[in-house]
Amino acid sequence: MTRGIIVSAATAVSIAVAGLAVSAQLPPNPRAAELQQWAIHDLTRPMPPVVDPGPAGPPAPVPSDATVLFDGRDLSAWTTAKGQPVTWPVRDGYMEVVKGAGAIQTKAAFGDCQLHVEWASPAPAVGASQDRGNSGVFLMNTYEVQILDSYESATYADGMAASIYGQFPPLVNASRRPGEWQSYDIVFRAPRFAADGTVTAPARMTVFHNGILVHDNDQLTGPTAHKARPPYKAHADRLPIGLQDHAHPVRFRNIWVRDLQ
Repeated sequence: MTRGIIVSAATAVSIAVAGLAVSAQLPPNPRAAELQQWAIHDLTRPMPPVVDPGPAGPPAPVPSDATVLFDGRDLSAWTTAKGQPVTWPVRDGYMEVVKGAGAIQTKAAFGDCQLHVEWASPAPAVGASQDRGNSGVFLMNTYEVQILDSYESATYADGMAASIYGQFPPLVNASRRPGEWQSYDIVFRAPRFAADGTVTAPARMTVFHNGILVHDNDQLTGPTAHKARPPYKAHADRLPIGLQDHAHPVRFRNIWVRDLQ
């Protein structure tokens, strides 16, 4: 597999960015040892302990300075990757993924942000492992927090619900039952690049799943990929937020974002 950025303090590393080998002085990655110990999607990687987050409640209040991306009424803030209208249905205050319709993304672009997303996996549960309530939230259409039905369902640890897909499992499994509303609160810091494409600061995420801390300022090794950890590639400072079509009728409601730049 291709490994991402794994460095120690005050270590200069060579990073392939946009096809060029460049050097950058990067801070240490506190979870680097995990990446060295476990292969990507390693089924022997330990699963995090299960924590009961308590019952689901009503949609979370929207802060006065937030940009509402979905209020349960329409998809006017969203488009397809090709700029076409979204065909996911909206009813009863939620939208639902349509198999084969494709991923959707915000019309607006974001960098550093606080993102709130509420979602529910299908009930009754169908399938197993990755073929069970699968979707994803993509920051900058590049860095994924996995959506999956991980309630009493086994899969590889770095692909379970609330994982930073292919990189870091959540600290705990705070999943609710299929069909129950769940929430992600994500504080995202975008990567920084020098003019020559050098990574000067990796992307970072702090994530709460159903109100429980599951990632504490984790440093991402690079963009999300399946069965790979590719290196960073320089991109724009602001890009859309995406929701994945993984062929499962996952539902979404109450999505808002606060710009932190």
